[in-house]
This record gives sequence, C-alpha cells and structure tokens, in this order.
Amino acid sequence: MQYHKTIQGEFCDRLNRFIAHVRIDGKEETVHVKNTGRCRELLLPGAPVILQICDNPKRKTKYDLIAVEKPGKGWVNIDSQAPNQVMAEWLEKQDFHCIRREYVYGKSRLDFYMERNETKYLMEVKGCTLEIDGVGYFPDAPSERAVKHLRELVDGVQHGFTGILAFVIPMEGVTEVRPNLQTHPAFGEALQDALAAGVKVWYLPCRVTQDSLHIEACVEHIV
Repeated sequence: MQYHKTIQGEFCDRLNRFIAHVRIDGKEETVHVKNTGRCRELLLPGAPVILQICDNPKRKTKYDLIAVEKPGKGWVNIDSQAPNQVMAEWLEKQDFHCIRREYVYGKSRLDFYMERNETKYLMEVKGCTLEIDGVGYFPDAPSERAVKHLRELVDGVQHGFTGILAFVIPMEGVTEVRPNLQTHPAFGEALQDALAAGVKVWYLPCRVTQDSLHIEACVEHIV
C-alpha cells in the first residue's frame, strides 16, 4: 500500500475524534484524524506525524493524519482504512480464486469472503495500534461492533465456513495481539468463545514507512 503526497509535521493536540492540530513548517494546521480510536499513547504533543495532502477543494481540512512516530517503535500507521486495503493487496497474492469485499453475512457486513478449492472463508479484519511492552492489544476503546463480528464468525463456522479474525499490525516489532481486557472485557470473552468454536486468529505484522504499509508475514494463533 503506497501513499502519495505526504509530508511530515509535529502533533499539537486533538480537539475530538476527527480533528487535531498539527504544526507544519512552523504553522499550526487543522487536520483530519483517520482513526476514531483513542490513540492516547501515540498522539502526544511534539510527536512527529505523517500527513497526506488532500486535493479535494470541498474538504474543510487539507490534510489527513495517517501515521505517528512512537519512541522505540518507529512509525505506526493509524489510518483506519489501511488495514482493509493492505489486506486486500495481500489476499490477491494468496491463491484464492474468489475474493469479495464487504460481504453481507447474518446481520453484519464482514470485510472479506474468499474461496479456495472447495473451502469458503469469512474474514473480519482489525487494525491494532496499541502496543505495550512489545505486545499488541485490541481494542483501544470499547467496541461492541467487534464483539458482534466475532459472533457472526462463530455462526459462520457452525454453518461450514472457515472463519478468520485477522489482526493487521501496522507497526514493526509486534507479532502478537491480545484482547484488551481492561478496556473491553466483553471482547476478550467473545474471542475465547470464538477460538473454542474454531474461528482462526491471524496476526499480520507490517513493514511501515513514512509513505507505505505492507504485510510482511502471517502468523496463526496457536490455541
């Protein structure tokens, strides 16, 4: 996944989930934050950030904040649209003969449906940007939607699909994601139920630069 028209700035503060102030070439600019999660350990005053320039004249903000540098970890991509995009690029190289995005199953719209030979897959993708002591944690804010998706994957497994929860890790040096029980214990419970039902969990660590994101490996969780 390659970004175009990117520049570096310095994070100032966050007004709300969608808007932040960033200093670019000494001038403070209002920018769009492409992540509604908390990101409290990342978006700190003075942190180097990467912004993508938007040429849409109808936009109120000219820049999208897509990545932030974390001390000791390098760049962390916080673009909430990136995990699905980088996963789509990766899946195209994995010998599936059918790949569909935004697949309606039950009462949800799951990220991917795939087919390989006679096997049918349902996949939900989650991006993990919260890292503590070299381990990723999800979610960084309560997510009833994530719990709902796990239940849909369980139902899919019970009806003959291979269900996959895929954690895209848009930072380097992290190869495992654990449920953030302190923030959302219900997700941890749903994840345990999903694993017991046969849902697979994949960890996909990425190579991150100032203007790109690429999946480097796929590690399957061992129960």
